[in-house]
Amino acid sequence: MSSSSLSSTAGSSSLPPLSLWARLIAVPAIWGGTFIAGRLVAAAMPASLGALLRYVVASLALCVAAWLIEGGLPRLTRRQWLSTAALGATGIFAYNLFFFGALKHLPASRTSLLIALNPVVTITLGTLLLREKLSARRWVGVALALAGVWVVISRGELGAALSQSVGLGEALMFGGVCSWAAYTLIGRTALRGLSPLAATCYASLWGTLMLGLATAAELQTWPAAEAFTPAVLGSLLYLGLIGTALAFVWYYQGVQRLGAARTVVFNNLVPVFGTVFGVLLLGEALLPSMLLGGTVAVAGVMLASGVFERR
Repeated sequence: MSSSSLSSTAGSSSLPPLSLWARLIAVPAIWGGTFIAGRLVAAAMPASLGALLRYVVASLALCVAAWLIEGGLPRLTRRQWLSTAALGATGIFAYNLFFFGALKHLPASRTSLLIALNPVVTITLGTLLLREKLSARRWVGVALALAGVWVVISRGELGAALSQSVGLGEALMFGGVCSWAAYTLIGRTALRGLSPLAATCYASLWGTLMLGLATAAELQTWPAAEAFTPAVLGSLLYLGLIGTALAFVWYYQGVQRLGAARTVVFNNLVPVFGTVFGVLLLGEALLPSMLLGGTVAVAGVMLASGVFERR
């Protein structure tokens, strides 16, 4: 999952260069692994419960990180309460329901390739809603990324009708992409005076509350004891501690040292790692259309993100 969520913090300035690069390569590998862990959790329990348990763990870890790194959470203004609630509703509540729902219907490798739409949708919405300027070269990148994703979705049958290629899983993952794009855009415009760590922590707490309310009815009939196998428990801990808290801290250390434009390039590796892990760890099929479409989509995202433009 690509994110604009957590904190660059004190201590990152002392990171040796090789350690910094290693962490930035590790982050997309960790996020690629969330599709594997999410697939295991999604098979064992309802989407809302899996999302809730992930963020119970993540929220606890983020609160501890905020206390250790920033001395606790700041008091919020009324506007910041509303903003963090909007972040929790989009990036935590809605995204995770779509994420786990999609993984119930799609292989982890295929789902991770669809996440390549994330930056493209965010860039497009930013252009349309926030009137951010986009060069002709970047629009070509948007079109190229969409073409690559269509190759993945259609399994190489480019002439296939939309209704034949897009099932419930693909529709749910697109909902997740749009939710994350909304989260990113809200974070750009609405949060002033909060560190990324504090903003993410508050958003996680809001999202956990919303997920708890959504899950309450399901808990009355769901046979929980049958689902908490060691693999599922390990996956939940991975999603909350490693895939959410730790990866976001490392990511924003890169933002602090290298800047957002250079750091975001590493997000293009998420679909690569997600696909490789799905094939190696879950035995999922690797179709030629996935290789071709994934390569085209990543190239398009890099072009749309301005990686190849002179600075």
